[in-house]
Amino acid sequence: MTIAEMTSITAAMPADIAVILPCYNEEAAIATTIASFKAALPDARIYVFDNNSKDRTVEVARAAGAIVRTERMQGKGNVVRRMFSDVEADIYVMADGDATYDASAAPEMIRMMLDERLDMVVGARRSEVEAAYRRGHRFGNAMLTGLLARLFGRTFSDILSGYRVFSRRFVKSFPVLSAGFEIETEISIHALELQMPVGEVVTHYGARLEGSTSKLSTYRDGWRILSTIGTLFRIEKPVLFFGAIGGLLALLAIILAIPLGITYLQTGLVPRLPTALLATGLIILAVLNFFCGLILATVVRGRREVRRLAYLSFAAPGGQDRDKGSTTG
Repeated sequence: MTIAEMTSITAAMPADIAVILPCYNEEAAIATTIASFKAALPDARIYVFDNNSKDRTVEVARAAGAIVRTERMQGKGNVVRRMFSDVEADIYVMADGDATYDASAAPEMIRMMLDERLDMVVGARRSEVEAAYRRGHRFGNAMLTGLLARLFGRTFSDILSGYRVFSRRFVKSFPVLSAGFEIETEISIHALELQMPVGEVVTHYGARLEGSTSKLSTYRDGWRILSTIGTLFRIEKPVLFFGAIGGLLALLAIILAIPLGITYLQTGLVPRLPTALLATGLIILAVLNFFCGLILATVVRGRREVRRLAYLSFAAPGGQDRDKGSTTG
């Protein structure tokens, strides 16, 4: 994108834009990150939310011109919850403070949000630098993205991207429950479950600057993300979750009962009483799981309606359309 195009896009944007940057030990990169977003969005307010950094992140960010806040509860999810609660804006641009995301893509992401009346635009990462992705991260991202698509029907091409643009109604109606790096997964599932209008923009993803290190643990955080997907699937899709468990229990009960049925038809006896009791118990558990899923589905529908109403209480990005009709006498 040329400077002239970026300037024209920025000029057409609303003034109230907030760039929110969660940070932990990013002394080496935070000044560069702030400067790049100042250049891309000169009218935006830039917030740095520090998460108990042990280095000079706070001092460097403040010297670079950012508004610095502190979140004492450790974990990216806790920081995002605080950012969404405290910052008031019409449009929120969230990125990491490690200078890996392309700030120059922000005007285009905001333009897409306003033109298409979207509630979230994800900066899907594309990297030409092998060092930008640690070993296993690319595979893990693809696996989790595919799993999300299978469980929830649709997905994004990069569910773990930390580069996103949000509308006010997304931010203020999103009950952040995650504590750590699984926050991006929770954000994605929240948008999918409420069937929000969302979009993606492919953005450049660069290697970290010297002195900046990733805080993401491949295995520990990967397991937490996978657990979050499973937990949210159980909460949001209880009929499928408990129905699958009930189906497996019923299948096992049938497998155990088939020899008993054959013996009973041949002899009129049930010589393996413990197996018969086990099969009966499994069938009872299967039925209980099925009805549990049905009952919870009613609860989930009520919760979803409440969340949808909270979401609709805010105006769409770019203001509200009002049809103007005329009458003739």
